[in-house]
Amino acid sequence: MRSLPTIPFERSSLLEVPEAYRELRAEKGIAKVRTPAGDEVWLVSGYEDARALFNDGRLGRSHPDPDNAPRLSGSPLLGGPRGDVATEKAEHDRMRRLFMPAFSARRMKRLSGHVGSLVDERLEHLAKLTPPVDLHAELSFPLPVLVICQLLGVPFEDREYFSGLSYRMGDMRERERAQAAMDEMSAYTAGLIERKRHEPAEDVLSDLAGELDDDGTIAELAGSLLFAGHETTVNRIDFGVLLLLANPGQLDLLRADPGLAPGAVEEILRLASPSLHGLARYAHEDIEIGGLTIRRGEAVVITPGAANRDERIYPDPDAFDLRRPLTDPHLSFGYGPRFCVGASLARVELEAVFSRLFQRFPTLRLAVPERELPRTEGRIADGYAELPVAW
Repeated sequence: MRSLPTIPFERSSLLEVPEAYRELRAEKGIAKVRTPAGDEVWLVSGYEDARALFNDGRLGRSHPDPDNAPRLSGSPLLGGPRGDVATEKAEHDRMRRLFMPAFSARRMKRLSGHVGSLVDERLEHLAKLTPPVDLHAELSFPLPVLVICQLLGVPFEDREYFSGLSYRMGDMRERERAQAAMDEMSAYTAGLIERKRHEPAEDVLSDLAGELDDDGTIAELAGSLLFAGHETTVNRIDFGVLLLLANPGQLDLLRADPGLAPGAVEEILRLASPSLHGLARYAHEDIEIGGLTIRRGEAVVITPGAANRDERIYPDPDAFDLRRPLTDPHLSFGYGPRFCVGASLARVELEAVFSRLFQRFPTLRLAVPERELPRTEGRIADGYAELPVAW
């Protein structure tokens, strides 16, 4: 077994991207590394290469020989191949057509007022508490859960149950535990789908129940939406608070003009990297890129967090600048056919938070140094278990 760098690379702060990515990008841009599962993959850390490969139909989540596919980790959710090479593109296109109405501009506009009201309610609740207060528990976590319940049509009283399942699904260390949680989530969402067939409402699960006959497929899709629809946003609220507190000059600008919140959100999305290693995609045929050949069946890991700090694209790439021109949009939501359909929802939530939080609590500060914040470990996405603040 030849010696290769092993991902994920260590980082002293979750607000940083390891220097190893910059070194690899300077050397090659696309380089072979070893995964926690012990397999070799191509790591993509340059912006142009990442964007090109997001847009390349020859890459997919399925593998020509799935039993022998290189794996990123033991995670059953994102650690290895999913789907079938023969049907993946058609299924991907069909799923996007199904989901696009759920995240349409009309639906997001209607939802944005509701999200703003939810943020106001959480902040009023926060104001009644005695600092220090765990902002993660009181705002970052409950808000996306409330929103995804509303959008999908999931009973809010089930939030602790499905959030617990979602947390276990993201476990990268205990495969059996994660698989059991995925199976339980599918069973839970299958029950919701059955209810929606008899009592439809204006929500995404009702839409899916009306469009698809395969309850197993719907349940898997709904479970994935529940997982992806709140976990990443929770982390980005936490990271956004920390990035703004670490950049007081930029925070002063936002306090003075909450209309700058959209720009702040784009910088948060660019710089906040809960997951450094992305997920495994597989070459369905040979791909020539950057003077290299990615062979059929080889794995490719695109790292948006590293690409978003490519100094060839972004001047002073590590600086938080809420007035940064959006000439080259960040890749945090992917690109092209692999652009996340839920991006508009995440932006609605983040803009609602960051246009209000520091207006309501202008003296908000960390109650402990950032380096002492407890982290979650062994997860698909890194994050903080607590975010104690005072004001």
